[in-house]
Amino acid sequence: MILVAGSANLDFVVRAHHIPAPGETVLGHEFRTFPGGKGANQAVACARAGAAATRMLCAIGDDAFAAPIEASLRDAGVELLAVRVAGTPTGTAFICVSDDAENAITVAPGANHCLLPHHLPSLEGVTHLLLQLETPLPTVTAFARAARAMHVTVVLNASPAQPLTEDLLSQVDILVVNEGELASITQCKGSIAEALGRLAVPYVVVTLGHRGSCARTPQGMQFQAAFPVSPVDTTAAGDTFCGTMVAALSQGKFMAEAMRYASAASALACTRPGAQGSIPLAAEVTDFLHQHAP
Repeated sequence: MILVAGSANLDFVVRAHHIPAPGETVLGHEFRTFPGGKGANQAVACARAGAAATRMLCAIGDDAFAAPIEASLRDAGVELLAVRVAGTPTGTAFICVSDDAENAITVAPGANHCLLPHHLPSLEGVTHLLLQLETPLPTVTAFARAARAMHVTVVLNASPAQPLTEDLLSQVDILVVNEGELASITQCKGSIAEALGRLAVPYVVVTLGHRGSCARTPQGMQFQAAFPVSPVDTTAAGDTFCGTMVAALSQGKFMAEAMRYASAASALACTRPGAQGSIPLAAEVTDFLHQHAP
């Protein structure tokens, strides 16, 4: 069983020819809303693409924005553990997606900031705890510490980037970051290898966008190339990779195999619009890998 503890947002998405520059107004050509939030996206990826038993702990408001998020999680087979926060809006994200599939995102956390350490449920039967940084850092740290005490594998997707305490990092078994987040966390302007050398976390996975991903493990460095696709929307690509990888690890796959499976799921997600709605089924990921057999 995987427990994902983190954010849940409703995404307001505008598609436009390009992402506006500061002070620029751009005329969009499509608007839709999608269930999102890094935590909820990763929970859906665990359950749908990874076919793993998954629970999701999140804080949501008592407003209309919460309903599509709850429905999406349940439709994916995620067991929802919702903290309902009266008088506080559900988290929202405002996303501009360009015609070349790049995006710019602004998040209004809302109820996500009300997820507190005492909300953590029993960890009995949980093998992996997956965390992100769209909820309060003290809560993330408390959750990680509690999981480590119960010998649960702690996975932290350190996004959005912010300074991390040594206390938190000491509780993490697997750290997942992109290149910018790695540089921000380590304050290293050198190579990826130099930045990785500053982290004592046992496993560090770095997503590299269209170049794939790499991981520093106790057995050495590993690299996974990206699968070639024609992207439509990259909004949930990183979340799909992270959730699917954790699901694969929870099912006993080694890191290299888990990264390959996650890379395939992420590639498929890039070919569809939206966040959670873009995440493929496990059967689709398996078929895709058969088509791209080494």
